[in-house]
Amino acid sequence: MSELTFEQMLEESLKTIHTGEVIEGTVIDVKPDEAILNIGYKSDGILTRNEYTNEPNVDLTTIINSGDKMEVKVLKVNDGEGQVLLTYKRLAADRGNKRIEEAFNNKEVLTAKVSQVLDGGLSVVVDEVRIFIPASLVSDVYEKDLSKYAGQEIEFVISEYNPKRRRYIGDRKQLIVAKKAEMQKELFERISVGDIIEGTVKNVTDFGAFIDLGGVDGLLHISEMSWGRVENPKKVFKVGETLKVLIKDIDGNKVALSLKFDDSNPWKNAATKYAVGNEVTGRVARMTDFGAFVELEPGIDALLHVSQIAKEHIEKPSDVLSVGQEVTAKVVDFNEEGKKISLSVKALLVPETKEAPVETAAVDDSDVVSVDIDAVIAKQEAEEAE
Repeated sequence: MSELTFEQMLEESLKTIHTGEVIEGTVIDVKPDEAILNIGYKSDGILTRNEYTNEPNVDLTTIINSGDKMEVKVLKVNDGEGQVLLTYKRLAADRGNKRIEEAFNNKEVLTAKVSQVLDGGLSVVVDEVRIFIPASLVSDVYEKDLSKYAGQEIEFVISEYNPKRRRYIGDRKQLIVAKKAEMQKELFERISVGDIIEGTVKNVTDFGAFIDLGGVDGLLHISEMSWGRVENPKKVFKVGETLKVLIKDIDGNKVALSLKFDDSNPWKNAATKYAVGNEVTGRVARMTDFGAFVELEPGIDALLHVSQIAKEHIEKPSDVLSVGQEVTAKVVDFNEEGKKISLSVKALLVPETKEAPVETAAVDDSDVVSVDIDAVIAKQEAEEAE
């Protein structure tokens, strides 16, 4: 029997490998774009960056170290130059497919980092399996700009699993909807009308602000933002701002909010401060043809009728007054129940006199005006409502 040469004995001592086989190797060298593995074969194995991960431009020296043991899959036993080509990502993907299938069947919640923000949604990678989350399934509200999710870890479930077409669809929306429903239920169980709770400004419109109370968005209408007048809510509130709000009303899933707290109600001491006969000072807040509304303090406006602005006849308030102008007048009527106050500048200008003797000239009553305050206020409110 002939003796084997050293080379023959060495070759026989080495294992035989086949394309598609899963083997274990030891890293003996790492470069930014490839790693060399000792796989117990006559040739070392080459693992390129593209066969290690789907992530672009990864420097392999930052994630693989010499001496690391790795399970890899054989792509080619001989690439034409005597080298064995290996893949890690395809082996991971094979195992990842099984992982995704199990998650799909069990409705498991997965967590992964957003690897790409695409025009139509987000892309995440789980065990080297790329999963697409359409924009419509990213949130329970429409989001035009998804860039804020780049690099974020998000939770989702697999809503579609089709390995033949390599189609894996994720759904984040249903998790958000379910979580909000749970939070909503918990919130309604612990709140009631009259409670003061904390919320976060979610959106501001011309007519009010929506406050996130934790699972429920409450409406803070412009009329409930202050005891005074708010012309533009967007100048008063900012998205993300935290507020303490009063629950004014609960109707089903709708919550009405208010910032008109009782302890700051300006009408509490109004009967004393604005008693008939008192001299007061305020600023013209707005004007109509029949008079000017004077803000005595935030939340308390008084009517200065056109007939009470001056001794002489005035056609319209804007002839002598302007918005923002300071005015001093006397309180001539106070209606606490209706929250109405009437003022007169004329009363300060015309001193009280005793009744004139009968023999004096007849009094010209053309300048005497009888004002129905309730009717005037009603008219003003109707005009504002329009």
